[in-house]
Amino acid sequence: MSARGGPDAGTPGVGRATWAALRARRAAVARLAGWSAVEALPALLSGALVARAVDGGFLAGRLGAGLGWLAALGAAVLVGAVATGRTYRSLGAVVEPFRDDLAARVVRAALHDATRPGGRPDSAAAARLTHQVELVRDTFAGLLMVTRGFLFAAGAALIGLLALDPVVAALVGAPLVAGLAVFLAALPAMAGQQRRYVRAGEELGRAASAALAGHRDVRACGAAGRVVADVGARVADQAAAERTLARMSAVRSLSLGLGGWLPLAVLLLAAPWLVDRGLTAGAVLGALVYVSTGLQPALHALVQGVGGGGLRYVVTLDRILRTCPDEPGETPVGRPDAEAAPPGDGPPAVCAQGLTFRYGVAARPVLRDATVALAAGEHLAVVGPSGAGKSTLAALLSGLLAPQAGTVRLGGVPVADAPPQTLARLRVLVPQEAYVFTGPLADNLRYLRPDADDATVTAALDALGAGPLAARLGGLAGEVEPAALSAGERQLIAAVRAYLSPAPLVLLDEATCHLDPAAEARVEEAFARRPGTLVVIAHRISSAVRARRALVLDGARPVIGTHEELLNRSATYRELVGHWDDRPAAAARG
Repeated sequence: MSARGGPDAGTPGVGRATWAALRARRAAVARLAGWSAVEALPALLSGALVARAVDGGFLAGRLGAGLGWLAALGAAVLVGAVATGRTYRSLGAVVEPFRDDLAARVVRAALHDATRPGGRPDSAAAARLTHQVELVRDTFAGLLMVTRGFLFAAGAALIGLLALDPVVAALVGAPLVAGLAVFLAALPAMAGQQRRYVRAGEELGRAASAALAGHRDVRACGAAGRVVADVGARVADQAAAERTLARMSAVRSLSLGLGGWLPLAVLLLAAPWLVDRGLTAGAVLGALVYVSTGLQPALHALVQGVGGGGLRYVVTLDRILRTCPDEPGETPVGRPDAEAAPPGDGPPAVCAQGLTFRYGVAARPVLRDATVALAAGEHLAVVGPSGAGKSTLAALLSGLLAPQAGTVRLGGVPVADAPPQTLARLRVLVPQEAYVFTGPLADNLRYLRPDADDATVTAALDALGAGPLAARLGGLAGEVEPAALSAGERQLIAAVRAYLSPAPLVLLDEATCHLDPAAEARVEEAFARRPGTLVVIAHRISSAVRARRALVLDGARPVIGTHEELLNRSATYRELVGHWDDRPAAAARG
């Protein structure tokens, strides 16, 4: 287990993954560049040949010479067309292996999740990610085509303009550079808005799915208004993100206006002055050809391709890299390595990196850049003063809250992308206010494990010291009346329910605060013996003494260690020990 502060993990390395894919196919990329250079031959020669056809042919009264220069341009166009076919063949040699690598990555991650202890096949997730792989393949191909098309076509047109007249090249190049600068400056914001739009849609889907799946409990608890308001807020967020994304298209129009149409206007306005300087009519017409058939279409393709498919490529590849580490248990591409978790089989039970969370845009972060790695079978207590973020950490680890920055993986599964039913298989959270419902005790206890037989349920009751409570209620068939139970009795029923859950991770968020110290100790010791991983948000310092290690949150850098280590290393922990009066704390002080 580790806990540390550090820089935000940020977006996984889409650029690094793309560069690695290109570098791994250097030969194919070189062939693509070579054929692209041949394809750009018409863009390089068009203006010059038109200028010669006009000046040395038609205006000079030499019709044959003019047609000959145009025939040469036609031959260049034919050569370029042949090269275009070759570029697509070379493009496939770059794109298809990248697609195969991503598909293999997805399959490895799906197989790992399906075959790990407690894992189950998730064909829906695999199908979703396979669709994302195809989307990345298509957008990657489009991005390569428009980028190399702009580089070679625009480069060829600028070289042709320089050959005609450097002054003309300068007049055209200045607005072109301005348009490109505006577009490139807006790209990060556009990518952020695209990512926000995707996440808003995912959050809406998760909220709606959870509301529909739990509608009976929602009605039973009288929480319909709250749930409807929450789903409505998600709808509003998604609509706002879509409207903002639509407004960003105005930036693309501005870029095209500056870099594509303004050069034409500049050339037309400057034509008389250029002719007075000695530029021929054919050269002016050739410059217009370079701009209208070379620069303008290339810039248009670049802005539309990168601003549309390119952003989808970045966001979709980002999701794949976050969801599917290159190898099971490995840190995903682009993230800083997490500190090693204690030895254990399989991926860490909990791997949270760079968690930052605040309750409000302008609020002080409750957690900032917190990293937690917990191996399977670990027993951790989380302690700290009130408001330090203990319950917030439990909610983030369980997926009830989404961090503003950072990621959480449970057993290798990203919490942000996991549907509610998957999260229910991975963890069980027992909050301070225990929820029990009217009905037989057996139904309350089997809520998370309907197939548990009576012997299993009775053994769980005995393990947690709840046998007397069950007997008083009339056994497993006895009726539970929530209002007739004390807060501690409700907590005990909820604890047994969680103990029976097949989830490998249990999070007790002050779930025994209404029990006396002896009953609390028995519950925590039973969970510690239970197979799986245990995280206890401590109500008493005795929980930290019983745990294998404790995590201290105090608003500064988190500190991890055993009880004895923390007494030496953490002033906050020593202060907490001094304020608790139960026997284990007193013994520790003695």
